[in-house]
Amino acid sequence: MNYTDLKDKNLNELQVLLKEKKVLLFELKAKLKTMQLTNTSELRVAKKDIAKIQTAMTAAKAN
Repeated sequence: MNYTDLKDKNLNELQVLLKEKKVLLFELKAKLKTMQLTNTSELRVAKKDIAKIQTAMTAAKAN
């Protein structure tokens, strides 16, 4: 996911996307605790995606 893809979306679309990513992060953390997660780099990617979405939301609110 690139920031350039996100900056064209409106605030409602970003909020929906943020909720989906947070649910995904929760599921990944649960899998990590139960030793079902094989690729731990997915956690880092999910966190970075959430940060990108939040940055795009801040920029959308400023405009």
